[in-house]
Amino acid sequence: MNSTVYVEAQMLIRKPIEDVFEAFVNPEITTQFWFTKSTGILEAGKTVTWEWEMYGVKSDVKVNEVIPNQLIKTEWGNPSTHVDYEFRKMEKGTFVVIKSYGFTQKGEDLLKTVNDNTGGFTTVLDGCKAYLEHGIKLNLIGDKFPQK
Repeated sequence: MNSTVYVEAQMLIRKPIEDVFEAFVNPEITTQFWFTKSTGILEAGKTVTWEWEMYGVKSDVKVNEVIPNQLIKTEWGNPSTHVDYEFRKMEKGTFVVIKSYGFTQKGEDLLKTVNDNTGGFTTVLDGCKAYLEHGIKLNLIGDKFPQK
């Protein structure tokens, strides 16, 4: 395992921490800016399945820890990696940091994975910000790899 490499994406979202945290644990909100289906709310000890219908892709997400309005720790992907979502209250809103780590790839495969994770989680945060702050569904995930 390549434990020294991690990806970090971050964004200030100008909404209360409770609203931003809820957007990540409650699929009724998350589906407005990220995946299209989920089998449930993120709760510690639970495994849910996220689906991106436009790509025919699913992923099981193991929820390791949830500290309300502070932290969500998960494992998901193929191969599985750790993905942590940190929430920090700020004067102007909520600062969200997504960290991905525990990569097993090496060399060029690791570089591609780091690039894909960085871009992917940045896109998620951009979509979340637009949706929560302005009520706009940018469809960033679906438009990232449009069908011909």
